[in-house]
Amino acid sequence: MPDLILNGDYKPILGLRETERGIKFIKDFFQDHLAAELNLQRVSAPLFLKKGSGVNDDLNGVEAKASFRIKDDGRSEAECLFSLAKWKRMVLADYGFGHGEGLYTDMNAIRPDEECLDNLHSVYVDQWDWERIISEQERNLEFLKTVVRKIYAVLRQTEAAVQQRYPQITPILPPEIAFVHAEELLDRWLDVGPRERENRIAKELGAVFVIGIGGELRDGTLHDGRAPDYDDWVTPTGNGYKGLNGDILLWYPLLHRAFEISSMGIRVNKDTLAEQLKIRGALNRCEFDWHKRLLAGELPLSIGGGIGQSRLCMFFLRKLHVGEVHASVWPQWMIEKCKAAGVSLL
Repeated sequence: MPDLILNGDYKPILGLRETERGIKFIKDFFQDHLAAELNLQRVSAPLFLKKGSGVNDDLNGVEAKASFRIKDDGRSEAECLFSLAKWKRMVLADYGFGHGEGLYTDMNAIRPDEECLDNLHSVYVDQWDWERIISEQERNLEFLKTVVRKIYAVLRQTEAAVQQRYPQITPILPPEIAFVHAEELLDRWLDVGPRERENRIAKELGAVFVIGIGGELRDGTLHDGRAPDYDDWVTPTGNGYKGLNGDILLWYPLLHRAFEISSMGIRVNKDTLAEQLKIRGALNRCEFDWHKRLLAGELPLSIGGGIGQSRLCMFFLRKLHVGEVHASVWPQWMIEKCKAAGVSLL
């Protein structure tokens, strides 16, 4: 049974109807300010894609996708999204976006193989997926940090706006976000696993961007899994470290744990794509149309990521469970425990 944290004295700050108003307020405010900060245009996105296109995210490569057949298309098989990590880059090319321009969209996904349904994880995933064209000179760690700081500034602006609307919600984000590499976390805390390392650094710093997720660490382990065909986790960045990607983590006192709000990074170019596919034994993906286009230089260099919509609302409205800010399917035991603890799942 997954770890479910239910504080005995938890009482929601906002009731159900005001929570719904708060969700809309946060989503509208954040996406408008994010678009302005990163020069992003909103575009429409699919809910599902043709199977075998190579465009859907494969996460760690082992999770099953929800799928169905389309009757009027020869019963071709379609699969529900995991994310739009690769789709966005294709759209940047096909829609004629230029350097310094980007897009964002609402991404809604179904992940039936989610192993740990708990306070933060759900079968239903909603996030802002965003992507922006960069130059070869911007494919470096300092540019990545610059973009992370811009996103964090919008998070702080949103928290301030929420506090102005709901004075009973006290801001908790620190003034600045810190940066640390996954190798540094391993060096500091050899005796614990990656999740506990994240908890410790997030508690210490309040807000942190953990760099270098997906590539092999010095001890042969991974901090966390990443697909080989979107984030660049193989490029050297100095001090023996690798990776032009990472996660934004916030410390969340209600759950006494690190709270991942975004996974993002500079994307692979044709050389790092080939290298990462080889490392993961996935060179067969080179036969997919999307991968052929990237290897042929038809897709722009880019940076992008996903920012959890429900997680953002949960954090800023000080909710104990993500099911308080989005509707999904939950195990019966969880429904009963949450109800007894005063947690209303939508």
